[in-house]
Amino acid sequence: MERANKCIECSIKNCAYHCTNEDYCSLDHIKVGTHECDPTQKQCTDCLSFKMK
Repeated sequence: MERANKCIECSIKNCAYHCTNEDYCSLDHIKVGTHECDPTQKQCTDCLSFKMK
C-alpha cells in the first residue's frame, strides 16, 4: 500500500510514485533537477525521481 507523503504534493498521475487517490508523492524524498544549463523559470525544472507507470 502506498503512503502519501504530505510534504510532497504531486499531480503527475502517470508517475509510478503518485498516490492513486491523493495528489501526493509516495516517496520519502525526491530529487529535483533541470534540463537547462541556466534555469530561470519553474518550467526549466524537473522531478528527476519520476518513473513512468
